[in-house]
Amino acid sequence: MKHFLITYRLTNGSEQQRRQEIVAFIAALENDAALRGKISYRCLKAREGPDYYHLASAADDEAVATLQSRDFFTRYTEQTEHSAADGKVDVTPLELITETS
Repeated sequence: MKHFLITYRLTNGSEQQRRQEIVAFIAALENDAALRGKISYRCLKAREGPDYYHLASAADDEAVATLQSRDFFTRYTEQTEHSAADGKVDVTPLELITETS
């Protein structure tokens, strides 16, 4: 499994608009037969403030490549960069140490 933390601060557009973009992206993920069960995606927002945290997990490099080839991924990435302060979106690859069963 490959894990990523995506972080940014919403400064452009409304929170409602951003939520709609995120919901549409997750729906596209779930409706893509080649990605179903291979990509896990969660979006969280700081309760107070404009900070967003996305946790993405991919089964393998092939799932990542497939995702990156999709038009809906390109569109969502552009929307995210537009929403973020100065287009600054940090993507941090994570290493899993341990987890609950």
